[in-house]
Amino acid sequence: MATQKKVAFYTLGCKLNFSETSTIARNFQNNGFERVEFDTTADIYVINTCSVTDNADKRFKTIVKSALKRNANAFLIAIGCYAQLKPEELASVDGVDMVLGATEKFKVTDYINDLSKNEIGEIHSCDIQDADFYVGSYSIGDRTRAFLKVQDGCDYKCTYCTIPLARGISRSDTVENVIKNAQEISAKGIKEIVLTGVNIGDYGKGEFGNKKHEHTFLDLIKALENVQGIDRLRISSIEPNLLKNETIDFIAKSRSFVPHFHIPLQSGSNDLLKLMKRRYLRELYTDRVQQIKKLMPNACIGVDVIVGFPGESDEHFLETYNFLNQLDVSYLHVFTYSERPNTEAIEMQEVVPQNVRYKRSKMLRGLSVKKRRAFYESQIGNELSVLFEGENKEGYVHGFTENYVKVKALWNPSLVNTIHTVKLKEIDQDGLVKFDWIDQPVLA
Repeated sequence: MATQKKVAFYTLGCKLNFSETSTIARNFQNNGFERVEFDTTADIYVINTCSVTDNADKRFKTIVKSALKRNANAFLIAIGCYAQLKPEELASVDGVDMVLGATEKFKVTDYINDLSKNEIGEIHSCDIQDADFYVGSYSIGDRTRAFLKVQDGCDYKCTYCTIPLARGISRSDTVENVIKNAQEISAKGIKEIVLTGVNIGDYGKGEFGNKKHEHTFLDLIKALENVQGIDRLRISSIEPNLLKNETIDFIAKSRSFVPHFHIPLQSGSNDLLKLMKRRYLRELYTDRVQQIKKLMPNACIGVDVIVGFPGESDEHFLETYNFLNQLDVSYLHVFTYSERPNTEAIEMQEVVPQNVRYKRSKMLRGLSVKKRRAFYESQIGNELSVLFEGENKEGYVHGFTENYVKVKALWNPSLVNTIHTVKLKEIDQDGLVKFDWIDQPVLA
C-alpha cells in the first residue's frame, strides 16, 4: 500500500487568503493527502502569497528556504496574488517547482502528476481577464472563527493597487451557496463567521455570471442572520461609500452581527483621496463613523491608512493625522506606501523619501496605540460577551468581545470556543483587559 503523501500550507496576507487556503487544503485531503503543519516534514509545501506590500514579496523567499530546510526534496507550489502577478519571478526562486495563477490554484491537485523537483518552476497561469468565474471558499479547523468568502475581485481603479490585476473583476457567490457554506460551518460547532472578500460591499455583482446586481450586501446579511447555530457574524472590511445607512441600521438591531466595522480610509486629505482615485471624500467617511456611533456607541471601528503616497506633503500628512486624532475610531492598520508595477501611482511625481515614510508610519502607529487604549478604557465597566480562542499563550487564554476588545484569562482548555458574559475591569501592562465573570463557567 502506497504511503499517504503529506502536504503543508503557509498563508500570507488577508483573511480571504486564509479562507482559500483552507478550501484548497480540504481538496488535497479529499484526494488522499494528509495535511500537516508547515513547521513539520512534508512531501508538498503550498505557499499562498500576497502582494499588497513589498514586504510580503520578500517574505516568500524566506518561507521557501524554511520549507527546504525541513525537506530538501519537497515539492514546492506557489499560489495567490503574487503568483498571478509575477509567475516568472516566483518560478525562478530556487526550490520552487510550480506556480499556479488565479483560477488554477483551485485545481492544484489536477496539476500534480509527478513530485520530482524541477530545475525551473512550471507555470500554469491564466490571463487575468479569464478569471471571471466565482469559486467559493471558507476556513475551518484552524481557528475558533471561520472566514467565509462571499465575493472576489474588484472593479475599482485605485492608483496604488494591484489587486484587480491579481484577482480579476468583481464577482460574487450566490446567496444560496453562501448560506449553504455558513450552515456547514455551523455544523462544525464554530461560533463566529467573518465575512470576507476583496470588496464585499460590492456583493451581488456577478452573482449569476453577469454584472447585474441580483442581490445587495444588505440582502446577503439579512439572509445570514437566519442561519441557526452561529452566535456571531462579523464584517471584515467594507468601503465607506458602500456602507449604506440601511446596513448600519440593520447591524445595530441584529441578533448575530456584531458592532465592529473595519472601514478603509487611506488618507484624511481630499487631495490625496482624489489622486488615489478613491470613491469618496473625507466628509463621507466622517458621516459613516458618526452614523455608526449614533446607533452603536460602543462599536469598534478600525481604519486602513496609507502613508507616503506620492505627493503627500507634510501638510497632507498632518491633515490625515489630525483627522484621525479627532475621529471616534478605535485602531489603525497603517500601510507604508510601496511602489507596485503596473499601477498609475508608480508614474507619479513628488515621491516621498523612504525615511519620511517610515517616520510618518511610526507616528500613526503610535496614534493607533493611543486610540486602542482610549477605546478599551471606554469599555471598562461594561458587561460584554467573550469568545475564547484555542491557543495557550504563556499560561493565558485570550478572547474577543463582540466589539473586539481583547481580554485574557488564566489558561483552561474548557474555555476554548465558548462564549461567556464578563464585566471588563482593568487594562493590564500588555494592553489587554482583565474582567470579572458574570456567568461563571464550570471549568474542568
